[in-house]
Amino acid sequence: MNHWIVAPIVLPAILAPFIIMVLRYHLDLQRIFSVAGVVGLLGIALTITAQASGDVIQVYELGNWPAPFGIVLVLDRMSAMMVLLTALLALPIVLYAIASGWDDRGKHFHSLFQFQLMGVCGAFLTGDAFNLFVFFEVLLIASYGLMTHGGGAIRLKAGVQYVAYNLLGSTLFLFALGTIYAVTGTLNMADLAVRVAEIPPEDTALLRVGAVLLLLVFCIKAAVLPLHFWLPSSYANAPLPVAALFAIMTKVGAYSILRVYTLVFGPELPVSEGLAGEWLVPAALLTLAVGTIGILGSQHIARMVAFCAIASMGTLLIAISLFNEAATAAALYYVFHSTLATALLFLVADLVMQRQTGAIRPVAPMPQGGLIAALFFVGAIAMAGMPPLSGFIGKLLVLDATRDASNTHAVWAVILIGSFVTIVGLARAGSLIFWKSHDAQHNTEADPENQEEIPHPPAPEPMPGLTFSAVFGLVLGLVLLTLFAGPALQYASNTAEQLFTPENYISAVLGGEQ
Repeated sequence: MNHWIVAPIVLPAILAPFIIMVLRYHLDLQRIFSVAGVVGLLGIALTITAQASGDVIQVYELGNWPAPFGIVLVLDRMSAMMVLLTALLALPIVLYAIASGWDDRGKHFHSLFQFQLMGVCGAFLTGDAFNLFVFFEVLLIASYGLMTHGGGAIRLKAGVQYVAYNLLGSTLFLFALGTIYAVTGTLNMADLAVRVAEIPPEDTALLRVGAVLLLLVFCIKAAVLPLHFWLPSSYANAPLPVAALFAIMTKVGAYSILRVYTLVFGPELPVSEGLAGEWLVPAALLTLAVGTIGILGSQHIARMVAFCAIASMGTLLIAISLFNEAATAAALYYVFHSTLATALLFLVADLVMQRQTGAIRPVAPMPQGGLIAALFFVGAIAMAGMPPLSGFIGKLLVLDATRDASNTHAVWAVILIGSFVTIVGLARAGSLIFWKSHDAQHNTEADPENQEEIPHPPAPEPMPGLTFSAVFGLVLGLVLLTLFAGPALQYASNTAEQLFTPENYISAVLGGEQ
């Protein structure tokens, strides 16, 4: 067996308890081992992505127990791509957390960070629905600690809300798995695909209930309207480097929808008729619309970026909900772009909040204001989907993929109007925070009574050079995704083709036997 497949899970799983038990009182050593672990994860991700590019689906059987009796990890193009995205996102974020001093504002940041990576990579690699639930819980438990890192009443309140809502999702997940297991007798995804296809249409009522519950769970994780209420306050009140890492968590929900509803509950099966596509399209359109309205109406930069995350998920799910190869290829390209762009804006928001309150109103000019304004400008262009960055390419691909859809006019109208509103909202925020700030300084100097309204900026970051280097790393990712859009889209197209050929996945996992 290829042991590289299990390495993205084993590496952070070993490193996290080692940091807690051995390096608890040595922050410098924690930082060294955490960065080394993320760099190692990136090397592993590049290796397995190269291995998966040959269209051979590889299976890792834990304990040499064959599927469907044992636990299996499956490496195909999509799982390798998502693990690579996780590693590429984690490296600049951990460097930023170290450089800005965020990891020193609470306990166990680096161990929780590694547990989070373990859960995310496990969710992408698992070939079993129950173990998907297990890895969901691992990443959620780690995220509970990261949410409240640094303390504070507001952060704790947002963390409790986040915990309560996700516990509800976990309960629904167990109900869904229990229902599906009662009907099929298995939770291995490949085995499920075989057994679901064999069930007569007249006997699929209970199975359909389980499939609907499962879709609701994934929609909660992906922050699909009306199940998105947990995200704005949770992400806005979390430490913003943590919120930048959480940009990948909503993609876990989108990945799960794509995996389960192309493999197990394929769109061609009677049990799946109208299950995902007809429900997801209007929900995705509403998610995009509400997200863009939230961007325009936000009064704080962190909350505005949280609504940017919701809007990007709406665009992504519009493409996913069509369940065809062209739309899925567009969605996979947009996954990379939206994750990097959202993380970039969260880190820029943190740079702003390190120097002032983050309120979207005229304030005194901040240190390094010109450089931060330039970074915000790049992030805004990427998020709004304006040329020349990858967001423009991604939205064009999504629009092109929906040309033959039954509701093309509605989809195009919502995406284009949403992009315009996003541009207006981000331009408004940028002009008030960075441009009007000079007028605010002039007015403050003229009126001494306003001096108290402008808070004194906090101490600068411990390592400002590394802080900005980490943020520019995300900018570089967006630039490379734009420059190499052709090869990236080709990889995404091959991945979509592999997804819509589920018999290859089933044959690889079950060894050619049903």
